[in-house]
Order: sequence, then C-alpha cells, then structure tokens
Amino acid sequence: MNTSILLVEDEKLLSESISQYLSNSGITCTQAYTYNSAVNKIAESEFDCIVIDIGLPDGSGIDLISYIKKKKIEAGLIIISARNSVDDKLEGFTTGADDFIVKPFHLSELNARINAIIRRKKFNGKEVLEFHEISVRLESRSVFVKENKINLTKKEFDLLVYFISNANKIITKDAIAYNLWKNNADLAISSDIIYTHIKNLRKKLIEGGSKDYVNAIYGIGYKFGE
Repeated sequence: MNTSILLVEDEKLLSESISQYLSNSGITCTQAYTYNSAVNKIAESEFDCIVIDIGLPDGSGIDLISYIKKKKIEAGLIIISARNSVDDKLEGFTTGADDFIVKPFHLSELNARINAIIRRKKFNGKEVLEFHEISVRLESRSVFVKENKINLTKKEFDLLVYFISNANKIITKDAIAYNLWKNNADLAISSDIIYTHIKNLRKKLIEGGSKDYVNAIYGIGYKFGE
C-alpha cells in the first residue's frame, strides 16, 4: 500500500529536502508550512503519518497534535524539533506524539521511523502477516509460500498486503486503485493495470505453492479468501 504523510515544517528548504527523499522512497508527501495550512490539509485528506515541527510561524506543533487527538485522527505522529530538552520531549509524548526526532537528523532515520510507526498502527505491531500458507515479512518486504520465497514487484507486494489486510471482504476496483495508486487512481481504473497486477500476483502465488485465493466478483471487484 502506498504510504501518505503530511509534513508540517516551516523551513521550506528542509521541507523540500525531506519531501524529495521520502517521495523517492515511495512515500506520498504533502507539505504544509503553517499551523493553519496543516489544519486545512488534515480536513481535506487522510494521512498515515503526520510529521510536525514544534515551532510554526502561526502556532505550536504541540497544539496541532492536541487538535489531531481531539479530532480522533488515527495517523501516526512524529515531532521533529531543534529542541532537545527532556521537558519538550515529555510534553510531546504526553500530548500524544508517537516519536520525537531532534534536528539535524539523517533522512534515512526519519524514513525508517515513519515506516515503523505505520506498521505498528496498521498491523498492531506485527512484523509478519500470515494468511494460511502465505507469510509476508513487512520489514524486508519479502513473501513466502510455505518455505518458498516469492519474488514480487513493489505494486504486487503492496497489493498482497492490502488483500490480506482485507481478507474475506469484497474490495471494489476503485478501492484498490485509490489505495495503491493514489493520485493516479483514475488512470489505474480506466486501464487494465489493476487486472494485470492481480493476474501476475495470482500466478506467482499459485506457482509458489499457494491455493488460489483471488476471487473476482463480477461487476464489483475482488475478494481474497477461501
């Protein structure tokens, strides 16, 4: 599944640098430079994780976290800040932050922490997803059927995780497109790209020794299950 984050950082050069790095890592990154802009973007879209600087020109990142918690938004919350005092960290965690990173930091570290929080949020801390004989290792992005490793493309892996996360539920083509292709969902829906990825995933799983769990629901979409 594509990961979508909101980056709330008023230093535009730093924000651009972070956004570019995360985008190259396959994360969809939306930028906000102010408190009010962040509030508007949160109202418009859902995010898997929100990365927040404490010092914003029109408000406090801590207040933004309070706002997010009051709205019962389930996104992971990471504070990035030049402040490194125990009091600042305690205030952040007490308000509801999941993590706190002190500037300057390596972008690879931020990326790793984002992914770790999202895994905990989505899969209740599981590092391995299992569906009968299929085992998905989230950290290494590897898939096994029994003891056989299955080589999947990035989209095939994301599709399998989405299927297992919604096992035995009917999933529409639109839902698959918007979860895996985000801004390019319309293109995915109008072309055969969804069918092609599902066909290839299904073929690889069966060849690896899996039962055929991919069921097409005519006129609606698909169901992954017995």
